[in-house]
Amino acid sequence: MFCPRCGTANPDAGKYCVTCGNSLEAGQVAQAVTGAGVPVAPGQPRGSGQLAFANPPTNGKAIASLICGVFAFMLPASIAAIILGHISLSEIRKSAGRIGGAGIATAGLILGYIGVAILPFILIVAAIAIPNLLRARMAANEASAVGSLRVIATAAQTYSTEFQNGFPSNLDVLSDDPGGSISCNHASLLDAALVASRQKSGYVFTYTPKFPDNAVASAVSPGAEAPGCTSGGAIGFEITADPVQRNTTGARNFFTDQSGVIRYSNDGTATADSAPIR
Repeated sequence: MFCPRCGTANPDAGKYCVTCGNSLEAGQVAQAVTGAGVPVAPGQPRGSGQLAFANPPTNGKAIASLICGVFAFMLPASIAAIILGHISLSEIRKSAGRIGGAGIATAGLILGYIGVAILPFILIVAAIAIPNLLRARMAANEASAVGSLRVIATAAQTYSTEFQNGFPSNLDVLSDDPGGSISCNHASLLDAALVASRQKSGYVFTYTPKFPDNAVASAVSPGAEAPGCTSGGAIGFEITADPVQRNTTGARNFFTDQSGVIRYSNDGTATADSAPIR
């Protein structure tokens, strides 16, 4: 039989190794439990007291630790990589060579600890970047709202000039005609999507016509009635733009009228008395 310590061949009836004096009875017990004894492989440190196992299976927890470590930028994954890595390394050590994967488990552990270490920096960057992104988004929405107010006001002025019917009594007359014709009923001066939804870039637009003597509606002018106009005109108008969700889609409210001056308010709906944008 072979000595489990130094690998020297000894008589089967021997009790001690002829080379190192190690007790062969312990080796006989190990052989009875695990099968035939395996000599120490070339290059294996002598005196290790362990039997060699060819191609031991990889510990499943070690593989799971490595997979979690790949996603260590997420806190739950990094913690799982650390826990599974420690458990798998403990099981591998206790297996006395019957289970492999120590390198995989170590890699998962390293990635998990790296993820935990860089997490505070990620949180700091997020705490700085998210408010800045929100402010940038609101600024872009506000700029878009001001631009849309100018477009609507310009369309109303163009309507008044082209159809000699005063200003439009509602936004619908500024949209397209499904049949393709252009008239004071469908002037084709505004984007149909804006007219239909009254919303754009996080703002809601409200168009309010002004009629003489506080009338509900105005009669069609003779110059507009001749070509078939049925939509009454207005002597003036007001347009407001209000954020859908204050301090999220926008922080300021805007206003304009036939004067073309854009005004704003930080405290609620803007009016003709609000400060103008400079």
